[in-house]
Amino acid sequence: MQRKLGPFSVSSIGLGCMNLSHAYGVPPTPEAAAEILLRALDLGVTHFDTAALYGFGANEELLGRTLAAHRSRFTLASKGGIGGVQSGAGMRRVIDGRPASLKRSCEDSLRRLRTDVIDLYYLHRWDKAVPIEDSVGALGELVRAGKILAVGLSEVSAATLLRAHAVHPIAAVQSEYSLCTRNPEIAVLEACRGIGATFVAFSPLARGFLTGTLRDVSALEAKDLRRSMPRFEAAAYAANLELLGEYSRLARSANLSCAQLALAWVLSRGDHVIAIPGTTRRAHLEENLGASAAPLPAGVAAQLDALINQHSIVGERYNAPTQAEVDTENFPPAVS
Repeated sequence: MQRKLGPFSVSSIGLGCMNLSHAYGVPPTPEAAAEILLRALDLGVTHFDTAALYGFGANEELLGRTLAAHRSRFTLASKGGIGGVQSGAGMRRVIDGRPASLKRSCEDSLRRLRTDVIDLYYLHRWDKAVPIEDSVGALGELVRAGKILAVGLSEVSAATLLRAHAVHPIAAVQSEYSLCTRNPEIAVLEACRGIGATFVAFSPLARGFLTGTLRDVSALEAKDLRRSMPRFEAAAYAANLELLGEYSRLARSANLSCAQLALAWVLSRGDHVIAIPGTTRRAHLEENLGASAAPLPAGVAAQLDALINQHSIVGERYNAPTQAEVDTENFPPAVS
């Protein structure tokens, strides 16, 4: 199934490449990661999503090494506006949306990706110390310079999206969206539809929860970013696991795996919505892509909405410091 991604036509399920280099514990070897990328391409994936942040450039370098020879076969998306600075023995992430920094970041990404142009380039986070108009203005200059073809935003509110769109057309907004994370439904999904932008759902499998396979969060790697997320704390996760029995039953009734049901639900939210699940395993890649040809049976979407939503999921998606970095709308606190 093909859908629009700004001016491009892409597979409705793309590949989020972050966890091939970053975030979920120990990443695969470069050889195994390259195998996933090439298998995705062979299976018809035409949208690959990366960022300068992922592995502090390592993920873009991986895509450059592996996919540069096939550049005409896919739409390439990357992101700037979050970089790394040396801090002791490691790297510390820094949000920087200043025009000069964004232009420099784009040049670095082009070099790592081994390409002359990035099809879709996102502002990874809005740097709240810089007017959104200034950051997006710089990205518009990159379009006019032929360095990028389209501009996107990540984790922004509808109000910020419309401010940005007044400066330069916004082709896509990328934010977390799944049965468990409904924030885009407050305003951003409709705002995207209104301006003709695509909504790109990252973590559509709720960071593994909706696959039904992650049962013991104590087994997560020490550096797994989910360890800092409130809904993956032991008590909250145990409460959320109670939802998976009925969820699994619904998946079986639809002749889908748990992962496929989650992805089919995301794609059902509008023809301007696409999903970019990530994986490090070939079998999971093939399973995920099977959801693109699996429309939800009548009535199942309503049952899913009633079962898993912002009221039934325990725990916030981000801790307080990380939440302060994003601009997405939040639901009001539940009234006890």
